[in-house]
Amino acid sequence: MSVMNVPSKLTIGALQKGYRNGRFTLSEVMSVIVERSIRDKDKAVWIVPPALDRLVPYLERLQEMDPQQFPLWGIPFAVKDNIEVAGWPVTAGCPEYAYEPEGHAAVVERLVAAGAIPVGKTNLDQFATGLVGTRSPYGATHNALRPELISGGSSSGSAVAVALGQAAFALGTDTAGSGRVPAALNGLVGYKPAVGAWPSAGVIPACRSLDCVTVFAQTIEDAEAVDRQVRGLLPSDPYSADRPLGRAVTPEIWLVPSGPLEFFGPYAAAYQQAWELTKQNLRDSGMNVQETDVSLLQEAAAQLYEGPWVAERWADLADFIESHPGAALPVTESILRSGAKPDFTAASLFRSQHRIAGIRRLVHGMLRGAVLVLPTAGGTWTRGQVTADPVITNSKMGLYTNHCNLLDLSAVSVPAGEAEEKLPFGITLFTVPEEEANLGAAARLFSSQPDDITVAVCGLHMRGMPLERQMLGLGAEFLEEAQTAPMYQLYKLPTTPAKPGLIRVPQAGASIELELWSMPAASFGAFTAMIPAPLGIGKIELADGRHVSGFLCEAYAVEHASNITASGGWRAAAAASNAQALC
Repeated sequence: MSVMNVPSKLTIGALQKGYRNGRFTLSEVMSVIVERSIRDKDKAVWIVPPALDRLVPYLERLQEMDPQQFPLWGIPFAVKDNIEVAGWPVTAGCPEYAYEPEGHAAVVERLVAAGAIPVGKTNLDQFATGLVGTRSPYGATHNALRPELISGGSSSGSAVAVALGQAAFALGTDTAGSGRVPAALNGLVGYKPAVGAWPSAGVIPACRSLDCVTVFAQTIEDAEAVDRQVRGLLPSDPYSADRPLGRAVTPEIWLVPSGPLEFFGPYAAAYQQAWELTKQNLRDSGMNVQETDVSLLQEAAAQLYEGPWVAERWADLADFIESHPGAALPVTESILRSGAKPDFTAASLFRSQHRIAGIRRLVHGMLRGAVLVLPTAGGTWTRGQVTADPVITNSKMGLYTNHCNLLDLSAVSVPAGEAEEKLPFGITLFTVPEEEANLGAAARLFSSQPDDITVAVCGLHMRGMPLERQMLGLGAEFLEEAQTAPMYQLYKLPTTPAKPGLIRVPQAGASIELELWSMPAASFGAFTAMIPAPLGIGKIELADGRHVSGFLCEAYAVEHASNITASGGWRAAAAASNAQALC
C-alpha cells in the first residue's frame, strides 16, 4: 500500500478498484488530496481547502459501512462554495456573506448517504455571476492545463479540482453555462440535468427558477454514477421535479448549426478548425447529420442577461447588496443591480416569458429523437485579457450556453480533442428532458478507449462457476451483482456442459440476475475470441439504466432449449436442478 499508487486522475472506477485490491487505503487517498491541494495552492482552486481534521467524521462513518452496499463508498468529491455542507462555511465567493449551515444541501446529503466524501469547498465567480473564473476575492482560478488562461466559470474551482486530481468529481451549478464552460476549458465532462431533476435545496440561488446543480467528472460514466444517486423529487423543494430517465438509445439525428459560427479570442482560428473537424468526424461516423437554424437559441440566450430575467438575481440578493455596501466586487454588483432597471417591469417579464415559451415549444419539437451539437465555447481568453475587458470577454463565453435552462434542455459537455496542445476543445450535446438518457449514449461516441471494460456474465463465468478461472486469468475483477432490465428471457441450452442463453425479447421479458466484472481493455479481444457460438457479446441493458457489454445468445439456439426465466438467473436455476437431482 502506498500513496504513490493513488492515480493522478481520480475516477470512481479507479478508486474502487484500488480499494478492493489494497493498492491504497481510504486515508492514503485523503492524504494525497490534501497534499495536492497544498501543492496547487497558488491556482486559487479552494475557498475551504481539503483538511484531514474536517474529514475525520466522514472517514469514521465509512468504517462502519460495507463498501459493497454503498455505490460511492470512499469517493472524494468537491463542492462549489454556493452549495451547503453541514458545519462548513459557505460564502458564494463573498466573505461578508458567509454563514455556517446546520445541514447539507439535498444533493450533498444524497451523495454522502451513498458513501461519498466531501473534501472541500471550491472557488467560484462571486454569487455564481460569471463564466470566466476570475471574479472572486479569493483569487482568479488558473486553468488546469495552461495557467495563463482562464479556468471558465462560475464553477471554476470545481472543474480545476477534478482536472488536477484533487477530487473524483465535483458539484457545480449552472444557470447560463457555469457547469459546462469550465468543463470544456479543462478537458472534462460537464453534465447538466434537466431543470429540477436534481434538487436545488441548500444552494444559494443565482436565478432560482433556472438554476441546476451539475457535476464535473473525468468520464461520462462517472457523471452518470452521480446522477443515479442525486436524481429525484424532493417534495420540500418547490423547484424540484420528478424527471426520471428513460431508456437510453443513440439519437437518430445529429443536428449541427447551418451557416458559420462565431469564434473569438486569441485561439479563434484553432477553435474553428477543431469545430470543423468535429463535424467532419460526425459525418464520417455514419451518423445521420443534419443542419438546422439555431437563431431561435440565440434569441432565447439574449433574454437571460439582456432581458428582465436578470431581475431574478436581484430579487434574491438585493437586501444583502443594499445592506453591505462594498461587499461585492464592482463587476458583480454592477450585474446584480442591472436587475433593478426601471425597464424591467412585470409586463416586460411576462412578454419575455411568453416569447420564451413559444421558442421552447419549437426547439423541443426540433430535438425530439435528436441531439444538437454545438461548441461549448467559441474560444477562450488569457486572464489578463479578461481583467482588461471583464464584460465583453465574459459575455462571449456564453454564446452557445445561455439558452439552455431558459428552454428547459438537458445538456452534457464532452471533450472533443484539442484545438492546440494543452488547449482542450469541448462540444455540448443538447436534447429534451424526456430523452436525457440518450446524452450518455451520444457522449460515448466521443470517449477514448477505456482502460477497463465492464462485462456482464450470467452463467459459467460467475463466481464459483467452472469458468471463473478464465475471468481471473484475463485479469478481470468482480464488481457487483446486478439485474437486467425486465426485457430478457433466460434459457438452458442443450450443450455439454449446459450453459445459459440470454436473449432480449419484445414482450414477456423479466429481470435476470447476473454479475458485473471489470476486465482490462487489452484482454477484452482475447475474451471475446474464446466465446463459442451461438453465444456472443452485445450490449445488455441493466435495471438501473446502464448499458454494459455481456453475453447474449442468438435466437435460433433457444428453439429446443428449456426456458428457465422464472428462476431469475443461472445460479438459482442450477441450485434448483441440483436439488431435484438429490431427490
